[in-house]
Amino acid sequence: MSRKTTLEERIDVVEYVTKHKHSYTEAAARFQVSYQQALSWVIKAKNGGYEALVDNRGHHKQEAELTELDKAKLEIRRLKAELADKELVEAFAKKLLELQRRG
Repeated sequence: MSRKTTLEERIDVVEYVTKHKHSYTEAAARFQVSYQQALSWVIKAKNGGYEALVDNRGHHKQEAELTELDKAKLEIRRLKAELADKELVEAFAKKLLELQRRG
């Protein structure tokens, strides 16, 4: 029953429940979202306003906003990923040579 929703749809759900005094079940059925999701959005809106309904997953800080520590951590993560890729390629090449010798 879950689906992707826009900020406007989330606001509509919250207003449907709060302003029009409908239940979470009615809102869930009308807007085709889950009961839990409707409840969660209303609680978020009550505590943090409509800004709290914004989906920030996948958003990262801009380069200018990063501290030196954040930059160092990103560089370490990049280098570790690069090392893991190299190790994978070396293991693949080793296995390929082993199979070629056998066959």
